[in-house]
Parts: sequence; structure tokens; C-alpha cells
Amino acid sequence: MKSRQEIKAYAKTAMKEQHGTAIVLPLSLMAIGIPLAVIGLIVTFGPLPEILSTIIFLAVIPVSVVLEINMNGEFIKIYNNEEASLNAIFSNLNVNFLRKFGGAWWMGLWVAIWSILFVIPGIIKGLSYSLTTYILADCPNVSARDALKLSMRMTHGYKLKIFVFGLSFFGWMLLSGFTFGILFIVFVGPYMHTSYAGLYVELRDNALRNGVVTAEELGMYSMGNNQIGNFN
Repeated sequence: MKSRQEIKAYAKTAMKEQHGTAIVLPLSLMAIGIPLAVIGLIVTFGPLPEILSTIIFLAVIPVSVVLEINMNGEFIKIYNNEEASLNAIFSNLNVNFLRKFGGAWWMGLWVAIWSILFVIPGIIKGLSYSLTTYILADCPNVSARDALKLSMRMTHGYKLKIFVFGLSFFGWMLLSGFTFGILFIVFVGPYMHTSYAGLYVELRDNALRNGVVTAEELGMYSMGNNQIGNFN
């Protein structure tokens, strides 16, 4: 498996090949997220009937979650040097919608339960479940609940490395703050998204090579002795 430095270096190179798309993908979600947040405030504190407000609010959340999962899938493509598309995160919105949202909801529920019990176990479980949304994006034949279970198996023994992986971007986040977020938009954000997608790919392929998970469980097939293909 590639080291943290190797994953980030490879991600940086792959991201530069599709830099425009890598910038626009998270920007598009931000552009959608702000209006959705405004809608959420309006329906929460506005004059609409309570039942109607609740229905609108409950409709906004799943759309946001599934769009983000679709975006993760496009960053997996970028890391794999495949052509990513902004249109795909919207055109695939209705593809496995309930499975994607259900998997993210199931993950969030268990993280919340563990966090309520104890803070540290909540963090540990969050790291254990951290690949769930990537699995949902990458493996359309994996069910919502199985995505969580597979994430736990794929991250077993690597949770500290995942935690350190996240901390390694701390300096970039500080620099982004000094530029009022401009650096984050044009470089740090796309770099982080591609790197985390790369971390998923490397942990997935590592788990496949070591027999922790099987290609059948992920709905994939081996392309050779040392190469695992991504078959969306």
C-alpha cells in the first residue's frame, strides 16, 4: 500500500490533470448548499405550516447528502486518472438514491450513538466508518448496511494512519485561512478531496489484495494478480 506521502503526491499530480473539474465539483455543491441552507432557515423559522416545513426540510437533507456522495465518486475517477464530470453528480442523483442516503444516514446514526456514549470511541468509530460514503459511490451493488461493515473491515488497523492523514492537511488549512479561503477553493480543497479519494482507493485495493474483503463483496472483479479494477 502507498504511504501517506505517496498517496498525496499521486493525488496532487492526478488533480492537476483535471484541475478545472476538481475546482468546480466542490464549488457546485457549495453553490447549491448555500441556497439549501437558506431554504432550511426559511422553513424552520418562516410562516409555513409546521408539517409543510418538515417535509421540505426532510427533502433538502437527502439531496445534499447524495450529491456529496456522487462528488466523492468523481474524485475517485480523478485519482484513477479517469475523466470526471460535473454533470455526473446531478445526472446520477436518482441512481441508487435511497441506498446512498440510507448508507450515509446509517453511518451518521452509529457515529452519533457512539459519540453520545463516549467522545473518544465516537471519534474512533467515525474513522472506522470513514470509507462508507466512498464505497456507496464506488460500488453500486453494495447495500447501505454492508457499506458500513466493509468500511470497518477495510480500515481495521489503519485508523491511526487515517487520523494522521487528516492532520497532515492542517498547515494547508491555516494557509487557506490567511487567503480568506481563496487558496482552499483553487487548490487545497481539490487537493484534499482527491487525496481522500486516493486513500479510499489504496485501502480498498489493500484490503482486496490481503483477502480482508473480496471482489465479489464489492461488486468488482480482479483484472490480474496485482491490479484491482474500479468498475462503476
